Amino acid sequence: MHAHVDPDPLDPVDPLARERGHLAASRDALRAMREDAEALDIRDVTANWVNAAVLERQLDERIKSLADLAHTPLFFGRLDYLHAPGAEQAEGAAGEQFYIGRRHVHDAGGDPMVIDWRAPVSQPFYRASKKDPMDIALRRRFGYTGGDLTAYEDEHLSDPGEAERTSALLQREIERPRVGPMRDIVATIQPEQDEIVRSGLSGSVCVQGGPGTGKTAVGLHRVAYLLYAHRERLARTGTLVIGPNASFLHYIEQVLPALGELEVKQATVDDLVAHVEVRGTDEPAAALVKGDARMAEVLRDAVRSHVTLPTEPVVVVRGSRRWRVPAYELAEIVEELLARDIRYGAARDALPQRIAHAVLVRMEQAGEAPDDRVQDAVARNTAVKAAVKAVWPPVDPAKLVLRLLSDADFLAAHAGGVLSEEEQKAVLWAKPARSVKSAKWSAADAVLIDEATDLVSRTHSLGHVVLDEAQDLSPMQYRAVGRRCTTGSATVLGDLAQGTTPWATRSWDEALRHLGKDGAVVEELTAGFRVPREVIAYASRLLPDIAPGLTAVDSVREAPGSLAVRRVAEGGDAEGLDAACLEACAESLRQEGSIGLIAADARIPSLAGALAAAGITYLSPGEETTQDTRLTLVPASLAKGLEYDYVVLDEPTAIVDGEPDERTGLRRLYVALTRAVSGLIVVHMTDLPEQLA
Repeated sequence: MHAHVDPDPLDPVDPLARERGHLAASRDALRAMREDAEALDIRDVTANWVNAAVLERQLDERIKSLADLAHTPLFFGRLDYLHAPGAEQAEGAAGEQFYIGRRHVHDAGGDPMVIDWRAPVSQPFYRASKKDPMDIALRRRFGYTGGDLTAYEDEHLSDPGEAERTSALLQREIERPRVGPMRDIVATIQPEQDEIVRSGLSGSVCVQGGPGTGKTAVGLHRVAYLLYAHRERLARTGTLVIGPNASFLHYIEQVLPALGELEVKQATVDDLVAHVEVRGTDEPAAALVKGDARMAEVLRDAVRSHVTLPTEPVVVVRGSRRWRVPAYELAEIVEELLARDIRYGAARDALPQRIAHAVLVRMEQAGEAPDDRVQDAVARNTAVKAAVKAVWPPVDPAKLVLRLLSDADFLAAHAGGVLSEEEQKAVLWAKPARSVKSAKWSAADAVLIDEATDLVSRTHSLGHVVLDEAQDLSPMQYRAVGRRCTTGSATVLGDLAQGTTPWATRSWDEALRHLGKDGAVVEELTAGFRVPREVIAYASRLLPDIAPGLTAVDSVREAPGSLAVRRVAEGGDAEGLDAACLEACAESLRQEGSIGLIAADARIPSLAGALAAAGITYLSPGEETTQDTRLTLVPASLAKGLEYDYVVLDEPTAIVDGEPDERTGLRRLYVALTRAVSGLIVVHMTDLPEQLA
């Protein structure tokens, strides 16, 4: 492998100057593509204003996607094939050269200048090796400073004399300091990540990945790949990325637009189930029962209990004739609909038509020849409507859940044999609410209302859903997400060791069952690219206690001196601890990049006061770092999914003690310990947890 940096730009045969020339020409070609799109006149081709509006929106999106982002390299690699792709066997078929980048760029004649990283011809950039060169003679990686091409590095994959080495440019790109939102990893995707990114649309994939293995990035790049490979289908059915909280979604929101994808929606699980305003919280015992999959059985039974078998006949008067459907026949119709197990609302809509059909049979037996219009008229007849209302009344999902949580007898009638008496007691409200509006609904209640809503009428399904930080979901939350992709596929991302809710996922098989994706493939990413080896090894001491049997992350990043553990003088006070943390922050701020000061939630006010007193400006999680303000004060409960170049971790024991049980506390600590990309300073006054001592 040969690395080349900044020779004389005026040298006519200098390869770097040639590559810079190609970059400048590609930028010009992209500008021309954008100008062509802007100059399109759609007035002559649209039949009406609806078509015009749709076409105009598509054109706007196209123009936006053709933006040239100044600090984002247009291409990051080059592949020189030995033969023309697809013509490996042809005699003397000369190889072609392809520049690999974030998006496709062509010249005025339509010839490609940059190939989209998702195209099949780009795949060897990520997968080719000395062992399997995939018909590649040369793989070239480019290094950039800002938006300028400043270096390149060559691997001659088909040259047996050249040894395989780690790419220095690749390493540099992975380690580049991070200020601002999350970046794409399109230039640094590894072979095992690429396999997941390019897996097909029909199958669901679950990715178990420790801190720094790039699982979030893999999930987002998989969406971008699927949109490239199945654009029309996914444009019809829609795609959605689900994250744990708003600050996490804000952190990742720039990744897909940088890859030219603007259509993907983002939400939290709470956003998906927002049928009511959430103003209350649950005790852990209540939340545990409400999140249990058995609640789906209780709700199903409660919804169906509204159906009562008819005891009276239906008599339909038409003109001078009366048509009578006896009670036993109505009961057969109702039982048949119940047995079909379709949605409550769909069965309710079908019932009047079934009764009308029974009337029409009688009309035909009497020699009449009724048509469909007569059947519709009978279905709307007042006697039929009254019978339907009595037998199969409408159900309001929120009112149903309100009744279950307020009325002990109603709950017992439907939870008997499913939930124990203790569990029933745990979910019942101490003070029943009077109405849906006045109730102090919790997040778990909203999920129950979503389940009930789906029992009444089908939830709309999307083409593909990405679920990140999935290990923290309850079984009922998995069901809520699963409903959104019943006819589509899912990418599930998470780390069992980072589960910090009382109902955290115990195994991916169980989670996938609740999601309705039993057949999903579980892939494990164990190579760490973000967190330094010393730091991940220190955090991994907790693994035997928090996730026995899970493979520890093996970091590829050597960063000697990246971990420091400092004890504040014994007998010190909180002020001494604050001062030591501020000192560590000041030290970290002398480096380039972002800094996260992570502490137990209870310690945040004290540290905020100390920072303010010292005149140090800081951000809250999710706020964008700038060159002037690079320090974020992070409560441990919000650290998940975020990363900083340098982390100062305050009082590990306080983080453990801030959780309801030790295992959750140690998992919360594991999350906090693994947010650093370049260096971690642990500051403590009390003894460290024994696993770290």
